[in-house]
Amino acid sequence: MRPRDLSEVVGQQHLVAPGKIINRMVVSKQLSSMILYGPPGTGKTSIASAIAGSTKYAFRKLNAATDSKKDLQAVAAEGKMSGTVILLLDEIHRLDKTKQDFLLPELESGRIVLIGATTENPYMTINPAIRSRCQIFEVTPLSPEDIKIALKRALTDPERGLGQLPLEISDATLTFVAQRTNGDLRSALNGLELAAKSTPADPETGVITLKLTDLEESIQKKSFSHDKNGDAHYDVISAFQKSIRGSDTDAALHYLARLVTAGDLPIIMRRLMVIAYEDIGLANPAAAARAVTACQAAERLGLPEARIPLADAVIELCISPKSNSGIMAMDAAMADVAAGKGGQVPRHLQDAHYAGAKKLGHGDGYQYPHDAANDWLPQQYLPDPLAQRQYYQPKANGKIETAFGEQYYRLKKAQQQGLKTIRPKK
Repeated sequence: MRPRDLSEVVGQQHLVAPGKIINRMVVSKQLSSMILYGPPGTGKTSIASAIAGSTKYAFRKLNAATDSKKDLQAVAAEGKMSGTVILLLDEIHRLDKTKQDFLLPELESGRIVLIGATTENPYMTINPAIRSRCQIFEVTPLSPEDIKIALKRALTDPERGLGQLPLEISDATLTFVAQRTNGDLRSALNGLELAAKSTPADPETGVITLKLTDLEESIQKKSFSHDKNGDAHYDVISAFQKSIRGSDTDAALHYLARLVTAGDLPIIMRRLMVIAYEDIGLANPAAAARAVTACQAAERLGLPEARIPLADAVIELCISPKSNSGIMAMDAAMADVAAGKGGQVPRHLQDAHYAGAKKLGHGDGYQYPHDAANDWLPQQYLPDPLAQRQYYQPKANGKIETAFGEQYYRLKKAQQQGLKTIRPKK
């Protein structure tokens, strides 16, 4: 079921949808080397295959860890003959220096368009020489809806899928597979194929009826009800965040247990870090930082042990004071930017570290705060149209942000009073 062109790619629409960057590259035939990184089974190889199918360029696949320099030389030779070869290099983070040194001039020449695939963060694991020659795109776990689309295609495709089998499967069972494979389409398709080919047909009708229990055994993830009404998975994620926001420790642990049972570790970690900074934020910055540390520990440990640091973080976030002042302040500032409110950066704040800046008046009148007795002095930092704007609205939930707020208002007042008599030169 590997996609033959970009129109068949499931998910990753931020990259392959019409008008998005990879689609634009393909349509204009202006391909550049790229690195795709993300979890297994989310479409890295599929995107590379679809690019090759859409452009009709030769497509070759190698592994940076197991294939040799000689294999790379063969691809380069093919590129010299045909003009361009698309090379999918799996596990690109394991590319050694010898192979890298050979590959660099080939990328410069354009004979090889490299599509590197990795589950590791390329900014941390890939050599800068390779990284600087590639655009980096993140591939995210597929949504249950995307996986369900792909499963339905596999069930009806008679050539590449299971369309020739007399299969019968309920929509609820497909939903189970889509939700329980944690955004991994390869796992979902493998589970569906195993169930379809290992379930006997009805001796009278000849129909193969795939039941929930068949899929449970085939993907080895047991189903469970999110609640008595069978709410969708995203409802549990929503309840998880709202329980922490509402300081209900037991409810939050209950929803965490559901998510852990479902095996959705990436979703749990992402949501927990969002909660830490969105809902607790400045009321207890240390708790937010410890939540990130707990997520890092959980990622290293993996399930089932990951549940231990996650539980600790959830309990601390629940009992912490709450504040959303940070996100509210940022959203207010972004709303002004989106509305075109701003104006020129004040002249005394403009960059003065180049020849000719002084003639332009850039930096003229800037006062260096560290020259003042208490490392602070009043001067205008916001553009003129926004000079009186206040984005941050401190809350008094807990001692920490109360202290932040007192200092914020103290500085704000001193700034306003000082600017009445001390103005930078224009």
